[in-house]
This record gives sequence, C-alpha cells and structure tokens, in this order.
Amino acid sequence: MANLRRVIAIAALTLLLAGCGTDDSGSGSGGDQVSTEEFLSEHGLDGMSAVEAIDHLDRLAVADRPSDLMASVYPDELVLAGEAQEVTFDLPKEKSYVSIAPYVNTTHDCFYHSLTTCRGELSNEEIDVQITDSATGELLVDEQAMTFDNGFAGFWVPSDIAGTIDITHEGKSGSVELSTADDGATCITDIRLS
Repeated sequence: MANLRRVIAIAALTLLLAGCGTDDSGSGSGGDQVSTEEFLSEHGLDGMSAVEAIDHLDRLAVADRPSDLMASVYPDELVLAGEAQEVTFDLPKEKSYVSIAPYVNTTHDCFYHSLTTCRGELSNEEIDVQITDSATGELLVDEQAMTFDNGFAGFWVPSDIAGTIDITHEGKSGSVELSTADDGATCITDIRLS
C-alpha cells in the first residue's frame, strides 16, 4: 500500500513541482549509482535520522539547497531522490511532519512538501502558530516561530488526528483544517492571512 501510494504521490508531485519553484538548470550526467552512504554523504545527510534530515533540509538557506536532490515528505516516509538513486526513510509511527507556508498575496498548490524546491511568500518572518486537536480540544502547538528561508515553518504533531491550524502575523490571521491521517497533506500552503 505504501509503495503504491508513493508511486502515485511521486507522479502527483511531478505535476505540482512547477508550483514549488523547481530549478531545472542542472544538466545531469546520467552518472552511476552510488552506495546509500555515499549518496547521503554527498548531500550532507550521512548519519542523520529521517527527523534530523527533514529538519536540516527544511532549514537550509534557499541559496544552499541542492539542485540535484529531490526530498519529499509523505505522511509515513521521507523520500530522497537523485538522478539515479532513491533512498527512503520511515518516519516515526506516532508523529507526522507538517510544513506550513502562510501567505498574504501569493501561494502555490502543494500536497506533499518538497524540502528542496517548495517556496512560500513569508521568508524569515515571525508567526504565531496554534495547532489544535479537534477531537480533544488539546492545543498541540502554541508558539512563536520564525519561518525558514523557504517561507515554511515545520512542526512534528501526532499522527492520525484531525485539527485546526491558526496563524497570526503582523495583525493578520488565517485558519485551515489539518489531517495527519495516511492521506493527509504534509505541505500546507492555503492559509491566507487577512
């Protein structure tokens, strides 16, 4: 099931990449496949867990993001893909990663977050974030966060919940529903601040 979902998701991601600001400037060499360790080392990810790799890649300055690596976050796994290599890491079963890019004027469609190509409008901006579990009313996240250079802020929240994300920034606010079920989005780009 996870493999079928990943194939479908990769196809969908390919269609959505234009919205995530891909850079097609790399020419590629059709190079030989290298070992997993070499592949991870080439991208500065050797020895990292899935959680650490996600945190590292999402926090990279846009200018430092690798153009030869596609790193996609799905509800249950992180997929790292190069020209001739793919490495998959399972995510923690009890946690889901949600990357949020609130906006005022411009946004893009996105469902599965690309750590290396997705860009949001509000880069390096302070936002107030609340994420609430709809079933229990529990406030899962209540913090001031700084969006990363890519305009996103990432949060680890419990898996298999339905909830609400509320964002406030410079007197403007917005809200959207959230699901961390198996078919939930990891890329939230539809919170308009007004």
